[in-house]
Parts: sequence; structure tokens; C-alpha cells
Amino acid sequence: MKVAVVGKGGSGKTTTSAVLARTFARSGRSTLALDCDSNPNLGISLGLGEAETERLVTVREAVDAGETEHAVSVDDLVDRFGVDAPDGVRLAVVSAIQNPEPGCP
Repeated sequence: MKVAVVGKGGSGKTTTSAVLARTFARSGRSTLALDCDSNPNLGISLGLGEAETERLVTVREAVDAGETEHAVSVDDLVDRFGVDAPDGVRLAVVSAIQNPEPGCP
């Protein structure tokens, strides 16, 4: 199952995403959360804390600036740029997935 949370700024997308991700993970589902927001705070909402969330943002900025190579696949993205969050959620902060595999990552 793939779930995307979209909406107007300030409408609660990050909070809703965190609740859904943690609920899915707690029910035993393999859960990958991708924070694609221009102001990524999903790590904080998932319980990672400010320092780890900022570290993930810095990694994303390095990729955007060309200082770090893009991931070549979804699995590579999760392995290289993902972290384990509370309740079994895996989180990655991303800005774009270039040449994605067929289907929605």
C-alpha cells in the first residue's frame, strides 16, 4: 500500500503522516516514510528529535548541491539516506527521485 499526504500549508500534513506511519508500523506493516517537504520536520514528528532530523536535512542538501551522489534506486535511497525511527518506521528526507523504477516509490 502506498499513501501520500498532500494539502495546503499548515493543514497538518506532517502530523497526519507521522500518525499514519507509526500506526502502520505498530500494526506490523513494513513502513517507509519519505519527507519531501521543503521544510522537512517529519523526523521530529516521528520522535527522532531535532538533531537527527537536521542531519537528514543536511544530507538531502548535499545531494541537491551535487556534493553527494543521488541514489540509483529506491532500495539504495533507503539504505544510504534512511534512518530507523521509533515504532519501526524507516524515514528518508528526499527532494526528488531521479529515474524512479516503475510505480510510485
